[in-house]
Amino acid sequence: MAARRIQRELQDLQRDTPDNCSAGPRGDNMYLWDAVILGPTGTPYAGGVFKLEIHLPVSYPFHAPKVVFNTKIYHPNISPSGAICLDILKNNWSPALTVSKVLLSICSLLSDANPSDPLVPEVADIYVKDRQRYDATARLWTEKYAMP
Repeated sequence: MAARRIQRELQDLQRDTPDNCSAGPRGDNMYLWDAVILGPTGTPYAGGVFKLEIHLPVSYPFHAPKVVFNTKIYHPNISPSGAICLDILKNNWSPALTVSKVLLSICSLLSDANPSDPLVPEVADIYVKDRQRYDATARLWTEKYAMP
């Protein structure tokens, strides 16, 4: 079941790639994908190229993929190790979701952080109390770690 579903999603992604995102298997391993998200325009991440790794479980789509950032990013919902705090990757996962929808949700998270459910409370605090400082630091990290 998982292999067929993953193959279909890959074909759909190749046919209709979401804006600012791309993904595909690493070599012949259909359960390990590499993804790229381009920093959304109008955010401190604009111009950045963020690399992610997607691990699809053999029980996919009944269990959520594990997605981590390989590129360092300054964000209240993304830990220094690259873990992502996003409800659809945890308790709100549904088999109706796809890798494409996950990538779009992560893009949305870059545009609109959720400081009320942070993985990095210190960054969330700065996001809420000093947005100018947050944006400047996020832009600096983007230039340092995510620009070619």
